[in-house]
Amino acid sequence: MMRNMSSPVETAPKPDRSPRTPWLVALAAAWIITPIVLGITLLTQIGAASDWLRAHPDIAVPTCIAVLAISTGFGLLPPYVQSIIAGWTFGVVTGTAAVLAGLLGGATIGFFVARALSGDALMRLIAANPRASAIHHALIEAKQRRTFLLILLLRLPPNSPFALFNLAMGAARVRYGPMIAATAIGMLPRTAFLCSAAAAAAATGAHDIQDLVRRQSWPWLIVGIGSFIAALLIIRVLAVRALRAAGLG
Repeated sequence: MMRNMSSPVETAPKPDRSPRTPWLVALAAAWIITPIVLGITLLTQIGAASDWLRAHPDIAVPTCIAVLAISTGFGLLPPYVQSIIAGWTFGVVTGTAAVLAGLLGGATIGFFVARALSGDALMRLIAANPRASAIHHALIEAKQRRTFLLILLLRLPPNSPFALFNLAMGAARVRYGPMIAATAIGMLPRTAFLCSAAAAAAATGAHDIQDLVRRQSWPWLIVGIGSFIAALLIIRVLAVRALRAAGLG
């Protein structure tokens, strides 16, 4: 019997998937969708949240920090809504300090939760993607100063999803020290800006956003919103340029 001399068509081997991959994908989806939905809901309750905090001055700041840490750490709420509430209630300085403390707690919770739940699922996916492998190598194998800089640049853009980034950093086995230090500095500009804008809005005497809209004339309101968006876009453009210069854009 003659052997078939034609060589079989070679197929690229499929990446070895971890059994935890579906859970990692589900967690990532939840940490994208849930903060958006709950954040919009909470945004309409700024007045009620601020009233409660002001009625309990002895525990207001610790409560704000604890709620922010738990809610952002488990991917329930986005930082921007709670930055607005803190700035509205406490002012710029105290509000910014409280939010940053809560965000550091949330980043720590999210980082270690992701590390515990993901196993090696993300590492296998990274190994199958050359560009992802290059980025991961830059974050893991580089000196701590470079790792810190790259994470800082990734934290700076206003549209950087906080919970999802915690998930990615924890699952990718990034070092905790540079991650938490870069988070503190990278989240500072947008946090201070949001707290400042919220404090200025509260100074008008408005009880909540709906009341603010009713009190302010439309031209001034449009100018204020436009200035706010422009400032965030400037931060984003600068961060994106820096990322591209670092080879991560």
